[in-house]
Amino acid sequence: MPVETIMENDPEVDDETLADSGFYWREHNGVKVLVCRPLESAGFVNGFSTRLGGVSDVRSETYGQLGSDLNLAGYDEDLAENIEENRRRFLAVLDGEYTLSTVWQVHGDAIKVIRSYADARETDQKFDALASDLPDLLIGVKTADCVPILIGDPVSGAFAAVHAGWRGTAQSIAKKGVESLAREFGARPGSMFAAIGPSACGRKYEIGKDVIDAFAENFSTSGKYFTPTVEGHALVDLQGANIDQLTNAGIDPANIFTSPFCTIERTDLFYSYRVEKKLYGRTGRSLSVIGRRNP
Repeated sequence: MPVETIMENDPEVDDETLADSGFYWREHNGVKVLVCRPLESAGFVNGFSTRLGGVSDVRSETYGQLGSDLNLAGYDEDLAENIEENRRRFLAVLDGEYTLSTVWQVHGDAIKVIRSYADARETDQKFDALASDLPDLLIGVKTADCVPILIGDPVSGAFAAVHAGWRGTAQSIAKKGVESLAREFGARPGSMFAAIGPSACGRKYEIGKDVIDAFAENFSTSGKYFTPTVEGHALVDLQGANIDQLTNAGIDPANIFTSPFCTIERTDLFYSYRVEKKLYGRTGRSLSVIGRRNP
């Protein structure tokens, strides 16, 4: 079934549902990217990649085999030339010439502040969020079930990209991302916009006691994010936890937009570590980016 038909006929995420959530699709040469319209209207280029329109095959048994997956990270599980071509295709959808900056993500709460293009080109440092106010720069985080969060303040022009897995969420990395923008660039939470991209949803993401305990150590109301399943296990709502962090940090709830897609449910569109690691021994990575053009 063509991808277009899947998306048009999906009873949960049709065009109207997507628009009501604040998102729309952009496409170029078969590459589809999810864009947050309010964040874009606030002056920020942004995009959440899908797995469509690339040259990788993460579901084959042959390392680096040519396919159609848009895998944007994971040099130990794909060929470097595949990833670079996939990134070129992804960036082509966003219209413009940008420096792309990512980091070596380690499921922590450290935030890299980028003040120069030389620093932006250094991508081997260990962080889980990036913040900057440089024009013609895209900062990005890599995910495959974890929660990608893009934040922009149209007043200061500062922006951040946050990778929030359960460890980062337990350490309040979304809240710290907002605080970093305020501290480093004078951004105001009350004028910020935030977009939460495709990620594992609370109706599918089951975790164990280690996650429950980690949340309990950091949040007095952590129980609200869990739906018990079997003894010592529960479904966790990471999206809800990060929305609360952004709100508690001062962002107006009306300026927070959440993608309606669950990566575990929609492996036709997105990568899911939970699903694909078991089946194929590896999975690809999506890339979520934000930046602004030079006026």
